[in-house]
Amino acid sequence: MRFKAFSFGSICIDGATYEYDVVIDRDRIRKRRKKPSKRFRDKFGHTPLSIEEEIPWKCRQLVIGGRWGLAGHGRGEARSASPQIRLAILPTTEAIKTLQKNPEETNAVLHVTC
Repeated sequence: MRFKAFSFGSICIDGATYEYDVVIDRDRIRKRRKKPSKRFRDKFGHTPLSIEEEIPWKCRQLVIGGRWGLAGHGRGEARSASPQIRLAILPTTEAIKTLQKNPEETNAVLHVTC
């Protein structure tokens, strides 16, 4: 997986530009479905990632790129989903670097405006 460019509002992965948050699950890229987390929007001032979304847990490391982290009991959910999962919550630019180091074992949720 090649990250060509990242700027506020867009990310280019393998030649395709995405202007929305993305989920990377075992080399598959899909749009983040925020609807289950919308109820947290007023509390956080933006739509945070919550455990009610389809989070790609099947990995050794889950990288969350953006300022939102996990709303609710997300860290506990990550630990119970698989005790072996390393959870990294980083600014998106740092999350991309971490993802590139070990892409085979790392899934990600990347926010394009952080």
